[in-house]
Amino acid sequence: MAIRLPTFAQTQTDTVANVKPAGPLADTVLRSRDPRKRSLIAFPVVARSIETDWSIGAVVSYTFHISKDTATRTSNLQGLILYSLNKQLVTAATGTTYFPKEKYILNYQFSYSYFPDSFWGLGKNTPDSAKTPYTFQQYFAYLHLMRSLGHNLFVGVMYEQQNLLRVKHTPGDLLDQEQVVGRNGYLVSGLGASFTYDSRNNAFAPDKGYFAQIFFNHFDKIFGSDYNYTNFVVDLRMFKRIYKDQVLAVQLYDFNNFGKEVPLRSLASFGGANSMRGYYDGRYRDKEQLVLQAEYRVPLFWRFGAVGFADCGDVGHTMLDYQLKNLKYSFGAGLRLALDRKEKLNLRVDYGIGQGSNHGLYFQLGEAF
Repeated sequence: MAIRLPTFAQTQTDTVANVKPAGPLADTVLRSRDPRKRSLIAFPVVARSIETDWSIGAVVSYTFHISKDTATRTSNLQGLILYSLNKQLVTAATGTTYFPKEKYILNYQFSYSYFPDSFWGLGKNTPDSAKTPYTFQQYFAYLHLMRSLGHNLFVGVMYEQQNLLRVKHTPGDLLDQEQVVGRNGYLVSGLGASFTYDSRNNAFAPDKGYFAQIFFNHFDKIFGSDYNYTNFVVDLRMFKRIYKDQVLAVQLYDFNNFGKEVPLRSLASFGGANSMRGYYDGRYRDKEQLVLQAEYRVPLFWRFGAVGFADCGDVGHTMLDYQLKNLKYSFGAGLRLALDRKEKLNLRVDYGIGQGSNHGLYFQLGEAF
């Protein structure tokens, strides 16, 4: 699993046929009248999350057309560098390339991270007092090529490589006590496939449509991986206009790992800026995760809007570990500032509240989902 980059620096792997590319400030023009037109912009960025505190950095965004076909959307490539108050460094190159007539779409991400992080143990009942610091460096590569089948359907093939090295933690700490796989570094490499349906009218902030994606990635020694396991994910989303421009957005996210040895950074990671807001990303870790979140989006005046959100979910070693009465929850509210009203690109400020001492402020670009 890659470091979860700020929303504006993520490759939108669910971007398909009739949807605007949702990469980081992906392209401010959906379809250029001149398909030969190219654009290069650079700008400073500021972000905040529970994991990083405040971060500062810069983004370079390059938009282009790969062909003269004016019906093909604008391809985009972004470069990012971020440094946080917690002394975390993230550099990344992400993008989406649309081939002629959008018969094929390629999403990709290449990143390097130096990341002081925290670990509370494996499972859904780890106490706050178990917090254990560790640091790591990670090189990450991700490629996802999708082929259009028509009628909003896509089939794809994907490749992922994760190289975790120079892991530093105190000998005998919780990572050693629980004998966490990969706690001293590893390399995993996997090949997988995806199936996607997407009828959303916009990928930044849709107000109608559905998104459904199922994919698996198999990591195996035949691909050069240190461990053998399979990652299987189901991501379902619905967007519905309730009253005028008020929108209800709902997501069900099911993340599963199958195999005896699943390394540390490939485990389900509970929390973060885009799911279960209010919890530290990785506050709970295990082989599986199930999350249901809903958000109600309301325009206010001028470029401002407001949202209210609620989430519930948990992690487990198997699907049998989930118990309805014990699910964790979070809720909160936020403000939106439309930086690009036409393309619905929003700057968001959210405050999430979870159970116990879990809460936090987020300052990001783009919606959570």
